[in-house]
Amino acid sequence: MDKYKKLAGNTLIFAIGTFGTKLLSFFLTRFYTGCMTTEQYGDADLLYQAVNVLYPIVTMSMADAVIRFGMEKKYDSRKIYTVAIGSTVIGLAGLAFLSPLFNLTDIYRDYSFLLFVYCYFSAFRQIASNFVRARGYVKLFALDGILATLAMLICNIIFLAVLNLGVNGYILSFIVSDFLSFTWLTVIAGLHKQLDIKYFSKKLFKEMLRYSAPLIPTYILWWITSASDRIFVTKLCGEDVNGIYAAANKIPALLMMFTTLFYQAWQMSAIENRDDAGLAKFYSKIYGAYSSLLMIAAAGVIMLVKPLTYILVDNDPEKNFTFAYHYTPILVVAMVFQCLCQFTSSVYNVRKRSVNSLLTSLIAATVNLLLNFLLIPDYGPYGAAIATAFSYLACFAVRIFDVRNYIPFKVNHIRTVINTIAISGMAFTAITEPKLTYLWLILIFLLVTVLNFKSVLDTLRKILARTSRKSTQ
Repeated sequence: MDKYKKLAGNTLIFAIGTFGTKLLSFFLTRFYTGCMTTEQYGDADLLYQAVNVLYPIVTMSMADAVIRFGMEKKYDSRKIYTVAIGSTVIGLAGLAFLSPLFNLTDIYRDYSFLLFVYCYFSAFRQIASNFVRARGYVKLFALDGILATLAMLICNIIFLAVLNLGVNGYILSFIVSDFLSFTWLTVIAGLHKQLDIKYFSKKLFKEMLRYSAPLIPTYILWWITSASDRIFVTKLCGEDVNGIYAAANKIPALLMMFTTLFYQAWQMSAIENRDDAGLAKFYSKIYGAYSSLLMIAAAGVIMLVKPLTYILVDNDPEKNFTFAYHYTPILVVAMVFQCLCQFTSSVYNVRKRSVNSLLTSLIAATVNLLLNFLLIPDYGPYGAAIATAFSYLACFAVRIFDVRNYIPFKVNHIRTVINTIAISGMAFTAITEPKLTYLWLILIFLLVTVLNFKSVLDTLRKILARTSRKSTQ
């Protein structure tokens, strides 16, 4: 099958299977902010971020190795799955031994047991999910996303709306959803047949660990970049302000929601075509369309940020969640460069250059911590958002030159600079709200659309032309 056609087909499958669930998860924010106070919602967000940083440590980032090695036919899938699960069991045992350390922090003391259980099932679910995707069961992968989200929705209604369990209910919903997802994938895909101690290979374990080990600190550094601002805001501005800031991050997550649908398919295509002589050209076409579409989407979100906020969060004036729209535009700009960083990571993945991923992530984390320290004391959440935006921008600026040493695809730097200036100007306009705010926002949105539309259209025509040519043969 033509690589453009297959990429489009896989993206469509992921979109059909997960778009509704991602959108549902997005709109659950209003449900959460209605059931919890700003302080509770801030705590729940910090717990969620804690699992994100614990997960790669306890699993040794084996889920990433599963998708990378699982798509190479020369490796035995049974050995890959057994090595990944075995490594995770060892890591979780270490976490259980160290879990009393959670009691040393005020934020996590009351939730240490639930935090461990959440991390436990999240780790196994992620490995199973990536293994299924690596074996090419994309429809099963997408269907699992639907079922997991439905389970999450039902649990949220029971634990938050009916039983009023607050933060505990929020975490329990994730636990039940991950447990059911892991069980479902194990039964339907027969993953239990892939798991046996006799398949554990020390040689493969070392090879997978050599690839995944640099990703462990990489994940921690990305966590620092994305979540350290929450801790700074909590300590310097209060838990209620962090709750509002956490809500502000949900609208930028719209961009990540859409790009993740594409990236799941793109990651598979990039690995499958890793030895293709035309890989650089393939990257050039896809990156051009991807970055252009991303800029248009970001401009659209910033233009609609205020009404989206009022739709998304609870409007109770006592909770003050709606103030989140003041911080959101800057975070949208940050999310653009986070998405572009995600795209460039596919190059490191294809060429197994995980050390480069680590070093460039270190740049982002360093910039983020430094700017958080300098800006948040004086500017509060505004400073946190600015720090996040500059950290992702710094990482992308380094990566876009580094990755092309391994796959020399073309990049239109002039268009990137103009786009950055344009969406940054939109963010400033949306925050300061000068006269004729919406007129200015619409005009800049149209400028961004005109600037980027041709690149998107050219790639779309290429995919449709190839699809049409195949169908007539």
